[in-house]
Amino acid sequence: MNDLHIAPATPADLPAVLDFWKGAAKGASISDDLAGVERLYARDPGALLLARRGGELVGTVIAGFDGWRCHLYRLAVHPDHRRRGIGSALLAAAEERFAALGGRRADAMVLDGNEQAHGAWRASGYGPEDIWTRWVKPLAG
Repeated sequence: MNDLHIAPATPADLPAVLDFWKGAAKGASISDDLAGVERLYARDPGALLLARRGGELVGTVIAGFDGWRCHLYRLAVHPDHRRRGIGSALLAAAEERFAALGGRRADAMVLDGNEQAHGAWRASGYGPEDIWTRWVKPLAG
């Protein structure tokens, strides 16, 4: 994995990230559009971490910190590059970011039906909490 490079996205990366998620991420979000990721970048330029191998985008994670809690979203690895430690490396980079910001616990958005992802999250020390259910309401914008 010596050729794996993880760094925050730049504004020029954002369209490619959206295209990447179409093939590498499961599920879609109401904010999976250019305006959504541009708002993320404007609010927290270091949150969207990209993994590249040989210049090719092979993985992403959003490591958001609101000053109180650490949140992980959109951990995605290109299907042709899975099971090579990229997801673990992205999580390690996200956790390093959180620690530097003073975060004390990370939570992750993981689709219930994505069984393949469950094993990867568990292997990284994460687990579901039975006492929480996510409640959502789309906001008119």
